[in-house]
Amino acid sequence: MRFIDADISSLLIRGVTHQLDGDRCTLRWRWPEDISAVYIERNIAGEKPMSDIQRPNMSKLKLYTRNEYKASNGYHDRIDGVGKVVYTIYGSTDTEDGPVLIRQHDGQNRKEFSTGKAKVWFSIRQKSGWLQKYKSVQIKVTTEIPIPKEALCYVKKEGGYPANKDDGTMYPFVTDFEAGRNVLPIIEVGKNDYVRLFFTDGKRYGQLYELVPE
Repeated sequence: MRFIDADISSLLIRGVTHQLDGDRCTLRWRWPEDISAVYIERNIAGEKPMSDIQRPNMSKLKLYTRNEYKASNGYHDRIDGVGKVVYTIYGSTDTEDGPVLIRQHDGQNRKEFSTGKAKVWFSIRQKSGWLQKYKSVQIKVTTEIPIPKEALCYVKKEGGYPANKDDGTMYPFVTDFEAGRNVLPIIEVGKNDYVRLFFTDGKRYGQLYELVPE
């Protein structure tokens, strides 16, 4: 299946709204005059929505007809877990070469919302010998959903715990965090160094996740 550009209003999805009731989500939108079916894509936090030039992954797209929409008074979906969810609705139409997806550049066929903050539990264990110059530090992170490595960092400060990500030397993580328990490799720091975990961008990631010390 391929894309075509939507150049007339009779092919454009408009007015996408959502309603949450527990783990049940209902989407509604205004159907274009000339569209009788759509394909719906759902992405969760950490995933990227389908770009304009990317070939659609049909395993992630769900066909939904206008008749189904009328019978159900919208599109209903069950959402497991918490975090950011992005729905994109692509109108579909038939051409001489077969069905195609309608590409919209105005973003009005997309609805993004949060189902709540995903909890990120973390612990930092330090161990050192009496006469050693260095101590070992192990960070453990337990998450409800997958989290990209760019969201978190650890900061090292000499003489006391850092107050924020800029209060010391910041280090990035090199791998993404899987849902569940993530035990990171042991690192060595100076005996008078202290380590804490922070968001790399508190304003951005603080809307999606909640850091909880264990």
